[in-house]
Amino acid sequence: MQPWVAFPHLGQYRFTAASVAAQWARLHAGDAEPPPSQPAVLAAWVRLHNGEFQQAVAEGLAAGDAGLTVANKATCMYANYLEKREQVRLELLQETARRAEAQAARDPKNANAWYWHAYALGRYSQGISVSRALAQGLGGRIKEALERAIKLQPRHADAHFALGAFHAEVIDKVGTLVAGMTYGAKKELGLRLFQDGLGIHPLSVIGMIEYGNGLLMLEGEDRLQEATAWYEQAARCEPVDAVERLHVELARAELVD
Repeated sequence: MQPWVAFPHLGQYRFTAASVAAQWARLHAGDAEPPPSQPAVLAAWVRLHNGEFQQAVAEGLAAGDAGLTVANKATCMYANYLEKREQVRLELLQETARRAEAQAARDPKNANAWYWHAYALGRYSQGISVSRALAQGLGGRIKEALERAIKLQPRHADAHFALGAFHAEVIDKVGTLVAGMTYGAKKELGLRLFQDGLGIHPLSVIGMIEYGNGLLMLEGEDRLQEATAWYEQAARCEPVDAVERLHVELARAELVD
């Protein structure tokens, strides 16, 4: 494997196994991942929270099925925020989607197996264009996987945000009528999913960003001021780890654009 692009703030986050364990509830308020029982898996999570994404993937995969969630999250965070080569980015997302799908088949009650399958497919879909992804039937797979994740873990805030984004993006691309009839996407449900996610995890930086994006896609320029306020709130957050740092920087970029 070629070396990945380094997290630009490497060294600023200095988690240890003890500090990750102590702060687990806050660090995983979004994905509701249960604390790992294996020291090797916890070590991989330490790598991820410090921004050592490639090492987190390697150590997670080496730990077997118990380490797949950290490997999948690390791959997706890297692909989505740091990898600049589009083909490599898409390949990483496809690889993660396949890995998570296989994990869900083996362990169908694992909410994060379904979530990371949907997340990777969703980001891949954005890369090839949402319209093209819908034509390939990816929309239904993403929606079903996210609904499964929420059913298995109702307090999975990130799955609520992702499913809200699904409704918003489909409506934005094909219109309300076609979106509802063909894909089951509804504006009111999309908005409620964002709100429910923030009710579960009100400090979620990515939730604030996705809600702002969703408001613009579902309501248009009339909600620009409110959407901007969500971006501003996200940009003011103090990130607790490397992943949240990437989210805060995304919010700041949204404001610049």
